[in-house]
Amino acid sequence: MGKLTNMIISIASQKGGTGKTSSSISLAAGLAHKGKRVLLVDMDSQANSSKVLLPNYPKLAKEQTIYATILERKPLVIHHTRLANLDIAPSHILLSNTDVELTTAKDHREARLKSQLDPIKNQYDFVFIDNPPALGWLTINSFTASDKVMVVVSPGYFELDSLIQLNKVLDEVRDYFNPSLQLHGFLFTMSDPTLNTAASLSTLRQTYTGQVFHTVIPRNTDLRDAHFSKTDIFSYAKTSKAALAYDKLIREAFLNEPAELEHQQEGRPRT
Repeated sequence: MGKLTNMIISIASQKGGTGKTSSSISLAAGLAHKGKRVLLVDMDSQANSSKVLLPNYPKLAKEQTIYATILERKPLVIHHTRLANLDIAPSHILLSNTDVELTTAKDHREARLKSQLDPIKNQYDFVFIDNPPALGWLTINSFTASDKVMVVVSPGYFELDSLIQLNKVLDEVRDYFNPSLQLHGFLFTMSDPTLNTAASLSTLRQTYTGQVFHTVIPRNTDLRDAHFSKTDIFSYAKTSKAALAYDKLIREAFLNEPAELEHQQEGRPRT
């Protein structure tokens, strides 16, 4: 988990509601606030990252989104956000048809994103890809284009159980499409002081020893309110618990400033 520059990082989760999109927005925006040049690629057909970061998103035609790249094999359409240093390639609801379309495609269907991202990636210090909560062709495209994958995990048995399938997809992408793909680490989100959270975090750390980030993201309403206000957590409430946690994660995961070990405090249950 050393320093990364000019890196492409997929943010992945097999199920919704884990804080995947919130993490994608917060990491991209946090690094942009620090003066890094960042591109966020929204590969989730729900387009929540796009809706938060682009005020004019409802007016965009599908040709102005990642749809044109994945389904029509055209160059990435990049939009500037209101935040300096942060650009986005927005998503579109019709991306939900991707698996049907690409199943019968005869070209290198797994590399449609990579082929258009590679020529422009050196314009950025970091590229984040917000993936759909599924393991279909969109996620395979993202993994094929990425250097590393950050897996987002929230409390609960089913979240932990689903990691087995996600790891299997990682292995398959390495075998067939991207041999250099690496796991950047597991990010534990939506943490609260309950027994369930403490047990989930403990199981995750025991199962994937040394692969779980020290930083844990707390459940925090400011994050939801920031996105409702169409902005990132650092612009909305830079001293909130969520902003401080994501800043700590950025220092640990991307700026080579390891977070202190706080296992005794993370996910401590109420007494």
